[in-house]
Amino acid sequence: LKMFVDERIVTLFKRNAHHTLTYWSVFFSFGLCIAFLGPTILDLQCQTNSQLSQITWVFFAQQFCLLIGSSVGGVFRRTLFTALAALFVSALIISVIFAIIPLCNNVLILAIAMAVSGLAMGIIDTIANIQLVTIYQKDSAVFLQALHFFIGFGALVSPLIADPFLSETGCGNHTGNETEVIYHFRSMLRNSPIVEHSIPLNNLSHGVEKEESSVQYAFWIMALINLPVPIAVLLLMYREQLIPCCPSGTPRLLDKDELAMESQQGAADPAVEQNDHEAGGHGSIFSCCQNDNLRELPVSFFMIHILGGMVLFMTDGIVGAYAGFVYTYAVAPPMSLPHKTAGYLASIFWAAITAGRLLSIPLSYRFQPVKLLIFNLAGVIVTVLMLLIFYTSSIFLFVGTCLCGFFLSSIFPCMLAYTEDILDYQGCATSVLVTSAGMGEMVMQVLVGSVSTEGSYSFLLCGMIIACIGFILFIGLLLFHRMHRDYLTGTASARILMPIQNAIINLWKKKKKKKEALRNQTCNAM
Repeated sequence: LKMFVDERIVTLFKRNAHHTLTYWSVFFSFGLCIAFLGPTILDLQCQTNSQLSQITWVFFAQQFCLLIGSSVGGVFRRTLFTALAALFVSALIISVIFAIIPLCNNVLILAIAMAVSGLAMGIIDTIANIQLVTIYQKDSAVFLQALHFFIGFGALVSPLIADPFLSETGCGNHTGNETEVIYHFRSMLRNSPIVEHSIPLNNLSHGVEKEESSVQYAFWIMALINLPVPIAVLLLMYREQLIPCCPSGTPRLLDKDELAMESQQGAADPAVEQNDHEAGGHGSIFSCCQNDNLRELPVSFFMIHILGGMVLFMTDGIVGAYAGFVYTYAVAPPMSLPHKTAGYLASIFWAAITAGRLLSIPLSYRFQPVKLLIFNLAGVIVTVLMLLIFYTSSIFLFVGTCLCGFFLSSIFPCMLAYTEDILDYQGCATSVLVTSAGMGEMVMQVLVGSVSTEGSYSFLLCGMIIACIGFILFIGLLLFHRMHRDYLTGTASARILMPIQNAIINLWKKKKKKKEALRNQTCNAM
């Protein structure tokens, strides 16, 4: 480890190891939960006696509630107790959902269960990111890379657990081409976390004889594997004396503050930083927008939030769209790969994301986040462009898939570290970025799916356009970063921002005066 990072980073990690390992473990739960639906969807279809077009709404329910959880998760960040309590409940909910899924015999009940798990995943996503940024601040890039590595690790483990228990024939034994169709569809679903395809059940149900499924054992195994995660959070709460029944009570903030002040390396205690930044707007994306101090901030402050969120909206959208449609592109002309071979593409993509996040841990220490962002965004554009040029090469499709996953892997944690560094770790950037990324993954899959046609590489063309837009937005973010820095130091660029800011403030004041005048007229009339 010392070959890649210096002694200071190692010391910071040792001082905050319990907190850091706990937050990494809950992200393993996140990855475990986000990837299991794909390979098990046909067994769940048979379990709920539903059509595939109906059960795919389960994905939407999970993604939509994940977005809601990401938006409101920061509310629980106000104290260390509420943050850890929310993580404990969320991780426990994921284990419970795994355990009860085999009992869901109706697609509506299954969708509700997935919606609850999505809400828990969104809360985990926001809180774990904010907590690590709060603890490590300027050194958070290394630890955020490791945090997001555990999502990929969980996403790889989940299909491996489920695979031995899946029935290759879905709801029954088929003959001829029907067996081949269901097997190929199984290969696609086994490796895709989000399914955008819809095959009517009546096209696959001729000659079906019921086959006993053992997929419930996969869910129960995943529930047991995930169970140590809430236990780890509970142990951290016990160590911090935050459990209400603990006789020694909650430690005094002053004592923890004095302890943190002893550090000359910049390490911060979670509870202290929690209270130091609470007034700065830590919380949900809605509480950030309602902060009374916002009208005193420059335009560049808002544009950094907006542009950072839009970049992640685009890049996370590419992740979801590529994972969802690369199989369809590979099996159709002009590529026309065998279905079983094409089924490995999504696995290679997620494995590359996981490996890229692991490699980014030492790289984020050696290089600034902004340099890694430029390198990764440019790499995505070049890779997708090469995929478009060599659209008939099956070898380059596998190579390009691996490179695309590698370049996309560390964009989110790098952007999180970069924007929070610009904005002095006030926490709202994390909430905005997490919400924007989740929204982008959900929206871009629908958008790309609506314009993609089977046998076409239009999803690659869409990916190219989205990547270019993301890079342009990132250039805008760099410009506003410079303007914001000049504003804080009072240099020439600040004079450009001041008239814009004053105009916005004056407009807000006029609007407020009009409301007050209207309110007074109403009171006088009564």
